[in-house]
Amino acid sequence: MEPDRENKSVLEALLFLSGEVLTISALHDVTGLPDAEIKRLLAELIDEYRERDAGLLIAEIANGYQMVTNPAYADWIKKFKTMHVSTKLSMPALETLALIAYRQPIIRAEIEQIRGVNSDSAIRTLYEKRLIKIMGRKEAPGRPFLYGTTREFLQYFGLKDLTELPTLKELIREEAA
Repeated sequence: MEPDRENKSVLEALLFLSGEVLTISALHDVTGLPDAEIKRLLAELIDEYRERDAGLLIAEIANGYQMVTNPAYADWIKKFKTMHVSTKLSMPALETLALIAYRQPIIRAEIEQIRGVNSDSAIRTLYEKRLIKIMGRKEAPGRPFLYGTTREFLQYFGLKDLTELPTLKELIREEAA
């Protein structure tokens, strides 16, 4: 990759990752590029985004630069924000999700037996966020629901499939390190 293209890509990634205004000084500290080169590359990036009428733009704001959404798409963004559900998960929800991911299909009673607490709220949250689904009913008294993970679960954690989940040995090794 040519140096300008690579340096532009690095600056673009930093602006995207930051989500905040980054000064030339901050970009210099990370990249080691001369200030004049950073300014030149950012000016080129600003033009490239504007020329292709992208959904994102790079804007010069408060003595720095920030990646922002294109105002031309404000109506779509407003519509999305009214629908968008928080993606943060509580510790009880994460514990419950881990049990479902590793032991699916699993029923609520088995989850609660392992966790030692009521899991209604965590299961409801995970279901509403579409991270788990009802896979059927267990052939047992009361025919309880069997829970498993969804495609959205894989997307949320960046997994190709369930075989990419870390094993217990890998988790223990990471914790010990």
